[in-house]
Amino acid sequence: MASDGFDFEGLVRAGYPLERFEAGERIFVEGDEGNTMYVVRTGSVSILSAGEVLETVRPGETFGELSLIDGAPRGATAIAREPTEVAVIGEAAFNYLIERTPSFALDLMRRLSKRLRRMNENM
Repeated sequence: MASDGFDFEGLVRAGYPLERFEAGERIFVEGDEGNTMYVVRTGSVSILSAGEVLETVRPGETFGELSLIDGAPRGATAIAREPTEVAVIGEAAFNYLIERTPSFALDLMRRLSKRLRRMNENM
């Protein structure tokens, strides 16, 4: 896993499932249990709260990781903006990636840090 994106073929070979969503389809809804995170392979995803788009997630980017990390319900809704394919990473796989691939953990922390900084700038 390089810091400039994810090795999707490696994820598929390792057994991480891919899911497809049509434009406008909900991936998860605010308040849902958060036991997976997602990596966008193709397409894009809008992250919304109170009907407002907080972020648009594009290929190579992640979403849904906060609930996976802290076990809290989803804090936002994720909707595919166009036909979208994502890699689904559950809790056991997430823990494995963190333990076995330090670069994955560092990349994730950098992404979360950038997201937090953007949110603070927009306040």
